[in-house]
Amino acid sequence: MFPVARAAQSLVARGFQHTAVRQAHRKHEPTFHDKYGTTVLLCGAAVFSAVWGYVLTALKVEWGFSPVGRITPREWRE
Repeated sequence: MFPVARAAQSLVARGFQHTAVRQAHRKHEPTFHDKYGTTVLLCGAAVFSAVWGYVLTALKVEWGFSPVGRITPREWRE
C-alpha cells in the first residue's frame, strides 16, 4: 500500500506545482475585490451601524433588567 500512497502524493504535488507555475506566468489583474473590497466593507459597516444606531435610539424603550413598573402605556392619539 505504501507505493500507491507515495504515487498519489507525487501526483497531487505535481498538480500543485503545475498550478503554481501556470499562475506565476499570468499577469495579475486586479479583481473587483482587489479594487473595492475594503471600501465596500467599510461602507457596509457604516450603514449597518447607522441603521442600528437609529433603531436603538429612536425606540422609546427604557433599558433595564426588569420592565415591571418602568413601561407605562402612552395615551391613544385620536
